[in-house]
Amino acid sequence: MTYNAEVQFKFNATWTPTYGSSFSDDDFIPEEHYVITAPAADLNAKQYFRLFEKFMLCVGMDPASIRSGAMSLVFNDCVREEDQRKVCDEYDLTMNEDLHGKYQEWKKLDAPFEHHKKNVVSEPKGLGRFQAFAKYTDDDLKKMRTMYDTLYSEDVDSANGVA
Repeated sequence: MTYNAEVQFKFNATWTPTYGSSFSDDDFIPEEHYVITAPAADLNAKQYFRLFEKFMLCVGMDPASIRSGAMSLVFNDCVREEDQRKVCDEYDLTMNEDLHGKYQEWKKLDAPFEHHKKNVVSEPKGLGRFQAFAKYTDDDLKKMRTMYDTLYSEDVDSANGVA
């Protein structure tokens, strides 16, 4: 015995113009008919959802709304928490109730790194002799050298800096 099955999603829309309007508006199609057909004998649940997703996109649903609707089938008060957790495990999701525990686990795993960062790896304490002048350009350094030479030359009276 042969088993054949087919699933169809139909969408029919007509727009009836009112007095004074016409079909000349580019934003409207006066009549739309969509039929999405698929063999249904061997479709699994995920394939049915893919098919229905295509249908909803076809009739103008927003992809974010479609995803939100799919998630609302799993994460609502009518679904047992055990079943919700199975989905979370399958897709590597974290439920709000588990966030605090995950954060504490992360802090525990991060503690050795923080200890290493504070106690082993050290930042330079101060600027080295040459790093102190790294912020100056060559012209700035030449001016400073000229000022130094002027102040500390042999021709200057050291008491008041006058030649």
